[in-house]
Amino acid sequence: MDVEIIDEDENPMLHRTDVTFRITHDDATPERLSVRDSLAAKLNKDAGEVVVRSLDTKFGMRKTIGQAKVYETSDHAKDVEQDHMLERNKITAGEDGDAEEAEEA
Repeated sequence: MDVEIIDEDENPMLHRTDVTFRITHDDATPERLSVRDSLAAKLNKDAGEVVVRSLDTKFGMRKTIGQAKVYETSDHAKDVEQDHMLERNKITAGEDGDAEEAEEA
């Protein structure tokens, strides 16, 4: 799987970069998590900082256009992204702090 960055737009208010990319693949459309890992490696980021929003493959083609949000830290991703997008990208939604507070009480 080959990942090519098409466009990058900085969004400093949300501490992220909006990325549009193209994937060339030999078999079926790759899974979201493998795309996330490949994109994170290409951008020298941690996988927890990359949220793949969409993957679009035209019928019969071996190229996929996708969009992702690349955050400065995984905490910024957890603060901004919707829960279902965090779940799809296997990023845990900051429940650790709530669990610690419950233990202290």
